[in-house]
Amino acid sequence: MTQYVLVTGGAGYIGSHACKALARAGYVPVTFDNLSTGWEDAVQFGPFELGDLMDPARISEVFAKYAPVAVLHFAALSQVGESMKLPGKYWRENVTGALNLIEAAIESECLNFVFSSTCATYGDQDNVVLNENSQQHPINAYGASKRAIEDMLFDFEKSHGLRHVIFRYFNVAGADPEAEIGEFHKPETHLVPLMLDAIEGRRPALTVFGTDYDTPDGTCIRDYVHVCDLVDAHLLGLTWLLENKPNRVFNLGSGTGFSVREVISHANGVTNREVPIIEGERRPGDCARLVSGSSRAEEELGWQPTRSDLGTMISDAWRWHQTGHYDK
Repeated sequence: MTQYVLVTGGAGYIGSHACKALARAGYVPVTFDNLSTGWEDAVQFGPFELGDLMDPARISEVFAKYAPVAVLHFAALSQVGESMKLPGKYWRENVTGALNLIEAAIESECLNFVFSSTCATYGDQDNVVLNENSQQHPINAYGASKRAIEDMLFDFEKSHGLRHVIFRYFNVAGADPEAEIGEFHKPETHLVPLMLDAIEGRRPALTVFGTDYDTPDGTCIRDYVHVCDLVDAHLLGLTWLLENKPNRVFNLGSGTGFSVREVISHANGVTNREVPIIEGERRPGDCARLVSGSSRAEEELGWQPTRSDLGTMISDAWRWHQTGHYDK
């Protein structure tokens, strides 16, 4: 029996990797994407349905067509800096879009929901390892909108029995080791592809935003997790729900923080080239240090990240970067 899984944002970076993993696990991933930031070329592992989460009727059509056993919800606006300037856009599209999706899922009796949340819900809590019980104090509209969706899921659990797994994850990096898909945004805002662009001359230099943070080298520290390890956790979360286990929140990270300068140093080593840099001012909404405690995912889900060392993440990204996808 065919088991469809609806993947919102399946044409994007993380969503496309999730679709590949779902297909390998025997599911049929159905990508629902408006292609505002995703790429149709990335939809290689199941059917594609063009649609927008702001269009409830279109969402309902797709649920009726496939009767999915679960939803993996990745689609969202996700630029922290933009969310500081245009908070209304993030509240409107992220929160209303998620509400439309949840209501359509409930109407279609699809009650298994895996949600892509973020460490940005924790806000600026320096010098602590964040776990699922840490206080949530988002400092930008992106993080606040994700926290609101988490609250929404808890409300619909009480009212309609919606079953959910929430993943709050840290900085995602790397690419498919087979280089079929990778990380590519327009505009690009993520550190690793920006570095590789600068190395290849696709941009003049990498701008390091803020060099005066209270960290050992003055640059922000982040916890990086490989995209393939991340989507492995989502499949485990899907299985968790299909086995009728309780609703749960899990952090996903490596548990190790690296500064921007450390990431640059690793990239220099992996590529055997120098990353040209420009030192810039801090960006609004950026905190100094975010590091994950992910023991719950390891103990309860059995999640074992295998590719989340910095060298592997940059090597996989570099391999995909050199395939010519950027020139299509």
